Amino acid sequence: MSTIVLAIGSVLVVERLVYALAPSAIERLFEAYRSLSIDQRRAMGLASIAIGVLLCWLARLMGV
Repeated sequence: MSTIVLAIGSVLVVERLVYALAPSAIERLFEAYRSLSIDQRRAMGLASIAIGVLLCWLARLMGV
């Protein structure tokens, strides 16, 4: 359970750090994201999920 809490906390810190340090860059990123088709957004989301699962699996293998 502590691993899950640590993971969620880490994600929140990293995601919100970008908002704090470069809010205008985030706005430009969102504008670019809106120009993508639904299928492209879906593919990006699925790829992100796959990478996240792979990283979690690797972390567990390393004993983290």
